[in-house]
Amino acid sequence: MTEKLLNHRAEGPASAPPLLLGPSLGTSYALWDKVAPELSITHRVVRFDLPGHGGSDAGLIGPGATVGDLAGLVLDLADSLGLERFAYAGVSLGGAVGLHLALHHPERVSSLAVICSSAHFNGAGPWQERAALVRREGLAGLAESADARWFTPGFTVPELVADHRDADPGAYAACCEALAAFDLRERLAEISVPTLLVAGREDPATPPAHLREIADAVPGAALTEIPGASHLAPAERPEAVLTALRAHFSGGAKRGMEVRRQVLGDAHVDRAQSRQTPFTARFQDFISRYAWGEIWTDPTLSRRERSMITLTALVAHGHYDELAMHVRAARRNGLSPEEIGAVLLQTAVYCGVPAANSAFATAQRVLAEEDQAD
Repeated sequence: MTEKLLNHRAEGPASAPPLLLGPSLGTSYALWDKVAPELSITHRVVRFDLPGHGGSDAGLIGPGATVGDLAGLVLDLADSLGLERFAYAGVSLGGAVGLHLALHHPERVSSLAVICSSAHFNGAGPWQERAALVRREGLAGLAESADARWFTPGFTVPELVADHRDADPGAYAACCEALAAFDLRERLAEISVPTLLVAGREDPATPPAHLREIADAVPGAALTEIPGASHLAPAERPEAVLTALRAHFSGGAKRGMEVRRQVLGDAHVDRAQSRQTPFTARFQDFISRYAWGEIWTDPTLSRRERSMITLTALVAHGHYDELAMHVRAARRNGLSPEEIGAVLLQTAVYCGVPAANSAFATAQRVLAEEDQAD
């Protein structure tokens, strides 16, 4: 018999670094609808439903469940997908799952983002009472107050409220019991994976102080507070959440600058940095963050292949100053002079002989300069 797994949706290149996204209690993976597609440009994004929520079977969880049990289901899902190590971001209960994974299974988690969550959820009593209420009366009444608990006044996402109303009461109650028993405050300092905390400044359920407590205890952790966001920040302020997650998981401009230096060389990058002004600073950040931090780091193509594509594009558009720079980069990426010549010969067919003629002149000058330097 096939083992049941959490319902999930995978997006992005299969070869990209994996990123798991965990939802909040009462929601489905639709919580990530405005964020996951953008993250999937650079990651293999897998978002999942909690037991009894969305498309996940309610039987995956039972009375007295713990956050550790939910983390075990996430690991089962990762194993089924062949994901030995992954980045993880989670909201509220999903964030608690991430903290548990980072503490108990650090070999599986490459990087962690905890969003609108906590290392504890204000004691067991209220959650045990909610579990009993839901088992007795169902979720319709509780769903009526979802907007007040989840969003700032005047904002709503009807699909998420419907997910709340349609969740399985027994599974929801078991998730409440998991929150009731959760408290990692005494062990936060043991978490060693790179950790980002994201707080909604208007969040009544897990106020910024809860995220600050984690950030202060986890070595090297960073904290971002999002104005105008309540408890479900990815739904209410997706752009701000996306910016924070991109910088954390992709390394942003820092990672891009490392690759830029590897491909173009320190001397070139140092010259570009020395010429930077307040007017050009944002453009330089754009280049480092997106061109070098996202495109050039995508493992789908090798750097050799990217150099060949780049040479062709520069010839096609007549960018010969840039071509000279990328001939040097192509040599650094392992292309021989003969291979560079073959690429330029290809451009003579598809970009035109005059363009290729100028390209050969530029490349010959650069290669001759390299020979003299040697």
